[in-house]
Amino acid sequence: MNKERIKIVEVGPRDGLQNETIKIATNEKINFINRLSDTGLKHIEVSSFVNPKYIPQLADATEVFKSIKRNPNIKYSALVPNEQGLLRALDSKPNSIAVFTAVSETFCKKNINCTIEESLHRFEPILKLAEENNIPVRAYISCVLGCPYEGYIQPEKVSEISQKLISMGCCEISLGDTIGAGTPLQARTMLRHVSDYVSMDKLAVHFHDTRGQALANIHACLDLGIRTVDSSVAGLGGCPYAEGATGNVATEDVVYMLHGMGYSTGIDLGKIIHVGQSISAQLNRSNNSRVGSAGVPYDYKNYQIAQ
Repeated sequence: MNKERIKIVEVGPRDGLQNETIKIATNEKINFINRLSDTGLKHIEVSSFVNPKYIPQLADATEVFKSIKRNPNIKYSALVPNEQGLLRALDSKPNSIAVFTAVSETFCKKNINCTIEESLHRFEPILKLAEENNIPVRAYISCVLGCPYEGYIQPEKVSEISQKLISMGCCEISLGDTIGAGTPLQARTMLRHVSDYVSMDKLAVHFHDTRGQALANIHACLDLGIRTVDSSVAGLGGCPYAEGATGNVATEDVVYMLHGMGYSTGIDLGKIIHVGQSISAQLNRSNNSRVGSAGVPYDYKNYQIAQ
């Protein structure tokens, strides 16, 4: 029996809520994150310190960070777009921060209004300031398995950008299939190329489920040694710069699959299901988690191998 631990990075409060049309009140966000903290998660991406003009849903990042009940065993992270964003974030004392770029020039220009090289240049003062404050930096790379503007992405390009980010001082690279275009073979091929140059313990996968391939892609990457998976409760999220792109893979579905495979996550599936149902109701939207909608089998203990 395999009881190896898989780290789940919950991105719902940030990557999920920023793409929802209904704005959640600050106190409801705080309650949402507090409930997530009670599920056994060890890493929660709380918010983003971006210009509120561009993402008004996260304009209350500072208040949210300062009001949540922090569990010392959980990392509470924030996304920052530039040095000004990090300066704002420092007062909120995140345990880690994240920066973001893309492997597609067109997507990068549409998403953050700069080239890939310019985005990397922007990271230099962020990484310097973060190091001075002993804050680890995670990096997201978008469109690793396909771009809505450029189509197929060569895995060698993903590997090249990943190497640059690690050499700059990033501690972890999250490989994002932003539009949910990839299939298991493509995911494995890409990950093999990247892991030839970046150790697997510094890599995470971040798959959107637009075409129903996210769980299969995660499964394929687990076989190669990936041990960190990004997900979003109730499948919240999407991509404003990719027409038709739906939310992240649902945390509930990932946990159900992992426990059934014998992996450990430390997450209470029943609790995470309730959180997903609650936030879906607040957003007046359907729950995009299959497990969250259907529930677990009545004899779930026979499926929950690792727990």
